[in-house]
Amino acid sequence: MTSRAKPAARKRSKEPEASPTALSDAELMVSDGVGRLMEFWGFKRNMGRVWAVMYLSPTPLTAAELKDVLQISSGAVSMTIAELMRWGVVKKVWVQGERKDFFVAETALWRMISRVLGERERAEIASAVESFEQAIATLDARSKSERTNDEQRARIDLQLRRVRALHDLAKLGRTLLDALLATAKVDAEPLTRFFLGGGRSDGT
Repeated sequence: MTSRAKPAARKRSKEPEASPTALSDAELMVSDGVGRLMEFWGFKRNMGRVWAVMYLSPTPLTAAELKDVLQISSGAVSMTIAELMRWGVVKKVWVQGERKDFFVAETALWRMISRVLGERERAEIASAVESFEQAIATLDARSKSERTNDEQRARIDLQLRRVRALHDLAKLGRTLLDALLATAKVDAEPLTRFFLGGGRSDGT
């Protein structure tokens, strides 16, 4: 027998709850800061802004509420939410007594970061490692070819040494990333709080 998912908490009263219409100064600072960071990492700024507003909200939010507080179009909100859900950093929740779709942010920060790093950065590093290995094989074959003269062989040997250095660096990066992802699976937040002097990372 399957159990029905517990509905998300959202305070309800006899009077309809007013939807948020504006961000506080602190919320605006955080949403803009996260938006800039996301843009720096190659994502769209709105992805960071929308996630931050959800992260700071005590209750699930609708797309319409996000549109109002961020002053962006319905289409932009819809596309941004879809992208955030694809990355697993936002999820849709059921709110009892409501027919609208509500959304909440992933609040386990290390879990969220591990998803992004695992899907994107690890794939990029793996691709670089493969490219370097192909280049090494090609250069090695050219170095051993009877058609290669001494001047060409000297150039190839220099390139081989430098590409191998890049290859070793990429492999080290992959090993470090794998170690980080393995740590994230067992929740690295307590360790983070320890190194940051005992501060709480979950805002509680």
